[in-house]
Amino acid sequence: MNKLTIEKKAAAVGMLCEGSSIRSVERITGVHRDTIMRLGVRMGEGCQRIMDEKMRNLSCRLIQVDEIWGFVGMKEKTALRQHQKHGVGSVWTWVALDSETKLVPTFAVGDRSGYMADCFIED
Repeated sequence: MNKLTIEKKAAAVGMLCEGSSIRSVERITGVHRDTIMRLGVRMGEGCQRIMDEKMRNLSCRLIQVDEIWGFVGMKEKTALRQHQKHGVGSVWTWVALDSETKLVPTFAVGDRSGYMADCFIED
């Protein structure tokens, strides 16, 4: 089993944070794209744990919420036309922002349903 060094992990994550694509990180570091994606998922889960543990009893006075549309793989219309609904199509990033401190106390990624809105607001 291959193990990435901490330096390789830091380089890959740093490049992703700077906006490099997964394939460009793969070319530059020599780390396979599946490994980079797994590393990204683990980093995201770790960040979520830290946010859940540390962001408690915040004194935010004015929270603004918004949702941002994007797509995975292909746009919804194309996915429906090609009968490829699973894992592709529209995705919404829900964001809460404290307008005074610019702190993001919570966010969520999912569809644009009432259920997703409720989960986001409850968090």
